[in-house]
Amino acid sequence: MNKKIIILSGGFSEEKEVSKVTAGEIEKALRSKGYETYLIDPSEYSSWSLFVSEIMKIDARIVFNGLHGAEGENGALQALFDLHGIKYTGSGCRASALAMDKIISAKLAESLGIMVPEKIVVRNRKKPDLRQVHEKIGYPCIVKPNDSGSSVGISFVPEEKDLKNAVKEAFNYSNLVLCEQFIPGRELTVTILGQKALPVVEIIPRKGWYDYNNKYTSGNTVYKIPAPLPSEETEIIQNSASRIFELFGCKAYARVDFRFDGDNFYFLELNTLPGMTPLSLTPMAAKAAGLDFAELLEKIIFFS
Repeated sequence: MNKKIIILSGGFSEEKEVSKVTAGEIEKALRSKGYETYLIDPSEYSSWSLFVSEIMKIDARIVFNGLHGAEGENGALQALFDLHGIKYTGSGCRASALAMDKIISAKLAESLGIMVPEKIVVRNRKKPDLRQVHEKIGYPCIVKPNDSGSSVGISFVPEEKDLKNAVKEAFNYSNLVLCEQFIPGRELTVTILGQKALPVVEIIPRKGWYDYNNKYTSGNTVYKIPAPLPSEETEIIQNSASRIFELFGCKAYARVDFRFDGDNFYFLELNTLPGMTPLSLTPMAAKAAGLDFAELLEKIIFFS
């Protein structure tokens, strides 16, 4: 059996440092299982043609996509690999592109009857309509880029006076910005592996909200796995995640994020390339299901 695995690391997005940590963890775990690994950073090549040539030269069993954001996650790289017949982990071009677009993602989730927060789209670097935000969304609210991850460019906006700066910050990462209703309650996430929903993870920041700092700083956040939910509610959120995974056409694995106000689960987003850092949610869920990190990676390779 071909034991060569290419691991993509870094890339061009604001999330490249997170990607490097993810790729490093993947490399260490796969090597422990006897795989021959090759770390490749797309940003180190002067053209996509040279990048693809290097990958094809190695003749690996599969490319493990450890990138986050931008071309690595929005379907562009997946389309490139499809054109060249290169096998890779995770979802394909269509599912990746759909999931990366938060506006489209919300509409698809709504089509399944799953609740989503109210949102207003701000385009072309315009100023937000303060009256519309006040009447439709209210405060506090969340401001986020339409196509970014790892909480990059996202702001928790407690009052109107903070809105303009939050929108300005989000425009640094996307041409479309969302002003989104804040759903008070609990933050929950479900990883789908293959066709199976893993145990629900509850995310409880010790201070503030689940921003970039709380995501990637050890000790800043408490995780409860499985989340303390009645069996009926666990079934509802896992079923919702599975239906979203299927509708988008995802493959191998993905993570679906929700808020729960005590009555309803609200879909936030679908992540087709969940992080694999020591503080990442998908490895936590896999561990609760009886899979160590290396076993999780082998499952992802198998399902891809």
